[in-house]
Amino acid sequence: MANRSRRHLARQDADSRVPRYLQVASVLRRRIRDGIWSIGEKIATLEELEREFGVARVTVRQAIDLLQSEGLVKSFQGRGTFVTKAVENDRWLQLATDWEGLIGPIRDNVPHLLPSAEQPAPRIEEGDGIPAPAYVFIRSIQKRGSEPYAFARVHVAKHIHARNPKAFSSRVALAVLSEMDGIAISRAHQTLVIGAADMETARILGIALNAPTAEARCVVTDSNGVVIYVGEITYPGDCVRLNIELIEQD
Repeated sequence: MANRSRRHLARQDADSRVPRYLQVASVLRRRIRDGIWSIGEKIATLEELEREFGVARVTVRQAIDLLQSEGLVKSFQGRGTFVTKAVENDRWLQLATDWEGLIGPIRDNVPHLLPSAEQPAPRIEEGDGIPAPAYVFIRSIQKRGSEPYAFARVHVAKHIHARNPKAFSSRVALAVLSEMDGIAISRAHQTLVIGAADMETARILGIALNAPTAEARCVVTDSNGVVIYVGEITYPGDCVRLNIELIEQD
């Protein structure tokens, strides 16, 4: 198990922006969640974790300190570290895997717009479609109660935005786009990657720098193959789940 954990962590570290102590903390958190260590039970020692993951002692201590700050464990001098709380399953945000599933939950959402001095060009990749002549850039956050849970950077084709700028300033852009008459949407494609919060994302979402995030990118094209919407939405990793029915019963 130690060799497998070390190899797994090495693979993660090789192509991840997530610091090693966060990777170690993630594994330990998962073990608590899965019941490998129950409440009141002593977890592996610092020496054992150091050997298992092939990391420095300070890295293990940082991981333990993070779990301690979350109330999951408590360390006692000379006795070790014990589990004090179970991991709560609060992955309430279900990422959609179809158009209606994407639009339905956000149709009535009110975005909190953020100022933007820059107007960057959208990231249009090979296969996305034909770029529109110009775009309007919109930055916003979505909140659940008073807590932010999504940081959106959206580009809407300028000729589309001009049709109803007021709506785009008061509602989620993708919902406005889906309800517009005279627009034939030929393709909507969404990808999801796991990343880590940079300084801006951490500040806006109120999460730790380099905390795990889920980054969704949605591209919408019209019947002429023109990209009329590019949305890049970042969510805290601990509130997101993706549920795909692989075999559906009749």
